[in-house]
Amino acid sequence: MEKIYKLDRQILNIISKNARIPFKDVAEECGVSRAAIHQRVQRMIDMNVIVGSGYHINPKILGYNTCTYIGVKLERGSMYKDVVPEFEKIPEVVECHFTTGPYTMLIKLYARDNEHLMELLNSKIQEIPGVTATETLISLRQSVKREIPICNINE
Repeated sequence: MEKIYKLDRQILNIISKNARIPFKDVAEECGVSRAAIHQRVQRMIDMNVIVGSGYHINPKILGYNTCTYIGVKLERGSMYKDVVPEFEKIPEVVECHFTTGPYTMLIKLYARDNEHLMELLNSKIQEIPGVTATETLISLRQSVKREIPICNINE
């Protein structure tokens, strides 16, 4: 595992807040050359420290007004590998986690409204072989959304 240096963390802190910031601005803020920033970012991509970039889309503007977390119980935990591809076929499912605790899996999905949510639950999710139960939690408002802290865990 390669080391993540102080400059790398400084770069991550800047670009995690604004992925569109020009490298020249990052370089200026860090006090190094644009080429150094480019090389460091490319190195972190190659190391899988940076695993993506892009735009965040507001689901409500696209008509998805209901954000929902669904706890899913499976017949057997080992069925996880068979159920994940079924969730991948449902475009409204945006996250899927294999979990400990009362649920085998936790998924996050966006629905247009409660009727659409009921259709997804009854016609798609609960019809997946191996799914024995679901519990639905509707998010009323997202209060915090951020990346993990960019700090040295040894500090």
